[in-house]
Amino acid sequence: MITFLSNSAAFIFALGVIIFVHEFGHLLAAKFFKVHAHVFSLGFGKRLWGFERGGTEYRVSLVPLGGYVQLSGEDPGEVGDDPGEFLNKPRWQRIVVYLAGPAMNIVLAIALVAVVFMVGIEVAAPPDLPSVVGSVRPESPADLAGLEPGDVVKKIGQEPVTRWEEVRFAVLTSPGKPLELEFERQGELRTATVVPDTVPKYEFGDAGVFPEMLPRVAGLFAGDPAEAAGLLVGDEVRVVDGRPLSGQRDFVEYLSERPGEPIVLEVLRDGEPLTLTVVPRDNEGKGWIGVSLASTSFQRYGPFESVVQSCRFNWDVTRQTFSVLGKIFSGRLAAKSALSGPIQIAALSGAAARSGFRNLLHLMGLISISIAILNLMPVPVLDGGQIAILLVESLFRRDLSLTLKERFNQVGFVLIIMLMVMVIYFDLRKVIPEGLLPGS
Repeated sequence: MITFLSNSAAFIFALGVIIFVHEFGHLLAAKFFKVHAHVFSLGFGKRLWGFERGGTEYRVSLVPLGGYVQLSGEDPGEVGDDPGEFLNKPRWQRIVVYLAGPAMNIVLAIALVAVVFMVGIEVAAPPDLPSVVGSVRPESPADLAGLEPGDVVKKIGQEPVTRWEEVRFAVLTSPGKPLELEFERQGELRTATVVPDTVPKYEFGDAGVFPEMLPRVAGLFAGDPAEAAGLLVGDEVRVVDGRPLSGQRDFVEYLSERPGEPIVLEVLRDGEPLTLTVVPRDNEGKGWIGVSLASTSFQRYGPFESVVQSCRFNWDVTRQTFSVLGKIFSGRLAAKSALSGPIQIAALSGAAARSGFRNLLHLMGLISISIAILNLMPVPVLDGGQIAILLVESLFRRDLSLTLKERFNQVGFVLIIMLMVMVIYFDLRKVIPEGLLPGS
């Protein structure tokens, strides 16, 4: 029950803020072009409280899931001669009003992720991490294909890759599908075919291959050399005895070969460099300092760099979204593994909120950019559909018939309802035991 309540509260907060900002974008653009806005509501349904200013009633409504803006003259049947009515404005101004909502979602996504990067967050891999294999899980698809630590992935299919994020994304979105890899091993180009396993329920791909990341302390064993040397959880080891490290495997091998020898470590702690000396103890002939290493990377930037990295992150999300859509339509990826509905979003929001507010903000950034992309799709009823109609009218220099527009909107409404039913069904399949739903 507590989980349900926390999921619901986080979902209402996250989606409420995102949709509110979206509608506020429409309002700002409408006000800029002097379109009469009758109502701007935080929430839907029955009015609870409000006030009027500048000809607009600002109200708080009963259902706190986003909000809406009611513009004068949006309905073709109610348009008069008032120049302040929406449909009496030039088409380019109406396009800007429609664009303003998704644009505000993009701004919100960049702002939220930038804040998260300033505070710091755990990520699967740094954005510029090279496509170098750090470790391979025994008996995994990557192991069976012959990949080894140190291999540098150069191509996946016909697409060149340089970053580990590109490798990770290709694997995640290819469950059960063969991936042709070209990689370099000790200066020699080789090829391999990897068929990622399908992760149960979510149906993402898993090849059992992991990147080569710098060692970061995730845990310390009491009384062992690392604790005595002053290492702390979160320290990132970058240099040993004046020699830059290439990754975790390099660090472990260097230590294991030097039991009893003092080793000078250069670490990064809270953004500041620090030098420590550790003496590995002899553990059956191998050096051991008593640390566990993190499988993720901690990312934190200054204010300006946070904005730059946030823009880059959101651009990557946008590119990956269209790549996923392409794989869905081509049949390489099941829609149920790529699409999330309100139930799954609520569960993710609740989990993110329970693990820390920064994680909730990060998820809100992802949802916000996704809503911006969705709304710009040329589907009638959505902002992108209305923009598409206006562009067609601008091309032909005349309005489409009211009947034709109504038919477009009806088709768009049906498509949106079908999409909602589909993603809710996919959500239910992820949370309800096998066999209790049709098709499961």
